[in-house]
Amino acid sequence: MTAWKFEKGLQDLGNGVYAYLQPDGSWGWSNAGLVSDGGESLLVDTLFDLNLTREMLDAMRGATPAAANIRSLVNTHANGDHCWGNQLVEGADIVASKAAAEEMAEVPPEMLAQMMAGAGAGAMGPLGDYILKVFGAFRFDDITAVPPPTTFEGTLERNVGDKRVLLTEVGPAHTRGDVIVQVPADRVVFTGDILFIEGHPIIWAGPVGNWIKACQRIMEMDVEAVVPGHGPITDKAGVAEVKGYLEYISAETRKRFDAGLPAAEAARDIALDDYSSWGDGERIVVNVSTLYREFAGDDAAADIVALFTEMSALAHERGLHGLGQG
Repeated sequence: MTAWKFEKGLQDLGNGVYAYLQPDGSWGWSNAGLVSDGGESLLVDTLFDLNLTREMLDAMRGATPAAANIRSLVNTHANGDHCWGNQLVEGADIVASKAAAEEMAEVPPEMLAQMMAGAGAGAMGPLGDYILKVFGAFRFDDITAVPPPTTFEGTLERNVGDKRVLLTEVGPAHTRGDVIVQVPADRVVFTGDILFIEGHPIIWAGPVGNWIKACQRIMEMDVEAVVPGHGPITDKAGVAEVKGYLEYISAETRKRFDAGLPAAEAARDIALDDYSSWGDGERIVVNVSTLYREFAGDDAAADIVALFTEMSALAHERGLHGLGQG
């Protein structure tokens, strides 16, 4: 594998394909990509706010004239850190899976802007401190959500000049409508949040089996550069590590579910020693909660506020994100 550097900005993957990286890959610090050929380009994801997206687009235009002619924008899923900069990509056909487009409408940027305002006013206590720690670097009050007018189910093929770009729906997994973007000729795949590298994945939707299958699918591809939704560029070994994490968490959670342990206790009981170097360990709270609902056959929507409250408590207990214990 090429020793790609995990530095902020554009990484040239060769032959008109680029990755845009944002260390450290934690909450909101997502990656994106550009595929160019024949004077036109396809953009994979925008970023969490307008300032970051402008900075990215400027870097891309500085690297290749084709970035001034973005014909297609693919949103890999519904989370705002992969689509809330859409308004800045004027003239592009925005594409996402049908399920992702439906999910985008459920958490508009105004909702997070209101949450940040409440946290900043001190009205949310420890939860507010946690929210400010993980989202305080971003601005949400000037975003106009632009949904994808083009949606698909299953697979879709796009051409960028003479390049074939394959869009494959692998969700529900991380979210309800995850999509991976493969450039076969250049042996590159952009995975969206099917991959978190050096950080704990977060299972918002599940089922976890779909996510494991998505990892296996990537491992069976003829690819060299694997660009995750968060974290450094990796290869198939990195995909295997995420797959192993998901298999481990699923098995350990099942044991505690069958034993009747409450989800909050199970989240604290599962050993994460093998993943101690990975960031955002408090996400185990969401992962266990989602798996408990899956095992119980419970289709009810997750209580997002309750989950963030529980994550903030666990982060405080373990001193994560600079949240101490006193």
